[in-house]
Amino acid sequence: MSFSFQITSPKIPTNLKKANFQDIFYDEEPYLTNGMIADTVIDHEEVERFIISKVMFKNVTFINCTFKKIDLTDVIFENCDLSNSNLSEGIIHRVAFKNCKLLGLNFTEANLGNVSFKNCIANLCNFPEVRFKQVLFDNTSLQGANYYDCLLNKVAFHESDLNDVDFSQTSLKGVDISTCKFKRLQVTPESLNGCEVSSEQAIGFASLLGLKVKY
Repeated sequence: MSFSFQITSPKIPTNLKKANFQDIFYDEEPYLTNGMIADTVIDHEEVERFIISKVMFKNVTFINCTFKKIDLTDVIFENCDLSNSNLSEGIIHRVAFKNCKLLGLNFTEANLGNVSFKNCIANLCNFPEVRFKQVLFDNTSLQGANYYDCLLNKVAFHESDLNDVDFSQTSLKGVDISTCKFKRLQVTPESLNGCEVSSEQAIGFASLLGLKVKY
């Protein structure tokens, strides 16, 4: 697997100490750094404008949590469930999601830079008006996800399920989806200009252009 860009991995110390999510409330401003949070449930927490840096979440379930305008830098989520949580308007930089369940996760108007999604289930994820820069979706299910009016700068989809993904008002120029599977996409001919597809996919997209392909 090779791409024309590289993603900078989260920079996290190797000797992280066990932390508690409630630690964010001990300071004057919500802040959590240099810690490991594992094997726990974070239920219905609602915190706005707080910072998480150099933290690893492992086997953590977030239940209906709202973290609007969150600042995530150098963070790993491994085997976590963030389904239906809200990270809208967040700044998400050098973050890795590994083997996570992200059903319906809301990233609306967030900024994602150097972020990877590997082996995740992210069906119905909401990415409208998100700015992506150096982001990888690898072996991730994105069925029904919404990428309405996004800016995709150095974004790759590798062996992922894009069935029924909405790319309305989003340019796919320079984006490689050739290894992905889907039966249909919500996309316009204008959005497809410059997108990298497989020969099989190209035949399917030909109907969008009014072409009749002879076999």
